[in-house]
Amino acid sequence: MVSALVRPGRQLAKRLLLLQSGVVLTTAIMAVFAVNVDWGISALIGGGIFVIANAVFSVCAFLFGGASKARLVMATFYSGEVLKILTTVILFSLVYLYVEVELVPLKLTYLLALGINICAPVLFINNNK
Repeated sequence: MVSALVRPGRQLAKRLLLLQSGVVLTTAIMAVFAVNVDWGISALIGGGIFVIANAVFSVCAFLFGGASKARLVMATFYSGEVLKILTTVILFSLVYLYVEVELVPLKLTYLLALGINICAPVLFINNNK
């Protein structure tokens, strides 16, 4: 059973992940047509790294809810953030070691997804009023 306190956070996280995924896909498609396929693949990988890491955090952050589980809420939130950072580092390491990518679209799309992560929740919250 999903706690009533956790449901709005989960909905916001789902909307944010969908928005990020859509922007990453759109950016990758635009890079394919504007430059070449290598740029599109690199953009998709860069944005995908952020979206995957953010999804890991979202799963961990919203496992528990309520005042009676305050310690579990904080523990899963912090462990989710640690897992997000580790996932990001591991995925970037794997990409740098095993995939030949263009660095400019990889980093720019990652930063674009990060910017969405910073700005979009404010837009979502203001639209609910």
